[in-house]
Amino acid sequence: MSKSHYILKTFFISLLSFVLINPIFSNEKVYGPFPVTLKGYSGDCTNTVSYSGQIARHVQHDSLKKLSSKGDLSEMMAFFDGSEKNKAIIAPASKDDFVIKQTLLNDISSGKNLSGKAYKGVVNGWPNGMTGAEILEFMILKASEAEGGVDVSVGYNYPQLISKSAMGLVFYNQAVDNYLDEKLEADTKPNSKPYKDGKCYTGKEHVWDEAFGYWGAAAHSLTLSAEQNYNIAKKKDIVSADYNKDGVVDLKSEYVFAHAYYASSFDKGGKTNYFNTITQAFLDGRNLITAANGEDLTNADRSILKSYAWQIESNWEKVIAEAVFKYAGETYETLVKLENASDEDLSKLFGKYLKYWGELKGFSIALQAGKNNLGETAVKLNRMVGYGPMLMDETQVIGIDSDLNYVMGKNYSWNENKLHMLKIQKLMVDKFGVKARSHDQLADISDLASKLGSSESAEND
Repeated sequence: MSKSHYILKTFFISLLSFVLINPIFSNEKVYGPFPVTLKGYSGDCTNTVSYSGQIARHVQHDSLKKLSSKGDLSEMMAFFDGSEKNKAIIAPASKDDFVIKQTLLNDISSGKNLSGKAYKGVVNGWPNGMTGAEILEFMILKASEAEGGVDVSVGYNYPQLISKSAMGLVFYNQAVDNYLDEKLEADTKPNSKPYKDGKCYTGKEHVWDEAFGYWGAAAHSLTLSAEQNYNIAKKKDIVSADYNKDGVVDLKSEYVFAHAYYASSFDKGGKTNYFNTITQAFLDGRNLITAANGEDLTNADRSILKSYAWQIESNWEKVIAEAVFKYAGETYETLVKLENASDEDLSKLFGKYLKYWGELKGFSIALQAGKNNLGETAVKLNRMVGYGPMLMDETQVIGIDSDLNYVMGKNYSWNENKLHMLKIQKLMVDKFGVKARSHDQLADISDLASKLGSSESAEND
């Protein structure tokens, strides 16, 4: 090899290596790495993307859901309130060839909890005027007392209630009503200063990253289809998950959590594009912040950034509304099946009914945890979903007494309950414009309403 050829080859190898490791040349569809822009920083940090605390909370949520059927209150509270111990990750866990890199919570981030980040306002869809954290702790306590986490005497499937409520009361609320709201203001976490002393990322860089972490997409999710993102969350596609090809799935950047998973589940039907719309807006916003090069964002910059935040918030809200629509439909379908169920099928069907209603209730609570006051829409939704599922004797939870015991009562009939499920679907269409409409049963609404006539006890539109 001639000297000139050797020099040329060495140059191209060096250039390729530079391109592969330099954040400026990173894949335009991947969330990071992003370079240091903070003026005066002299440390060895080269990538300013950081949202490991949010991923730790996703893992705490997943582990808590898994534990909710096991009856161990202290273990559940360790994941809800946090623990000084380096807890073993319960979920997500490796499955077959889908090997997860982290096995201990502190491998992701230490000192994190769910309770301190839960919605601090009163949640009107639950009895006794409880805050988000109070509701979740109450559910955890009740789950520890119920066999398998399901109390058939009142109809509560606690793993579903806890999980779906927590995703809204923590992740959704923190992202859209905190990081993408007041923390985007000019005088809060400015881009010309570090988020905290000693950190390599600016205030606005980290604020945006933390919101992205709560969303739950993998850093490389935009390089994948909705089906691939869905299968990552289901632990069925190691090839799509393992972006850096090291043979394992890094929970901090290669997994799909929470509402991002639900967005992919709706999008794979082909009618919606929630996942990519939200994730692209996050990426566009981060590129805008990075382009400011450590200077404070101009008013024009922040206006554009807020438009990205609006895209995220409005589509995220629709994802949750789609879930409400879906589980109202599945609840309705199971109510119909229960009417003619044989004795041998009754128990299994009833279990499915409680699962679907628990998901419906959790997502309806989550929907109200965003930055928008849903007003009359929330009132209608809460009344039609109810505090508890209707049991076979047409009773349901109507309150909680001073001893924290459930109070049962009868508010309306079985058929009226069915109609409520359909009216919930109509409400999601009318108020949120849902398009995926999984388990759409609206074709039955006119016939059922006409059979019931002008019943006073059925919640009206």
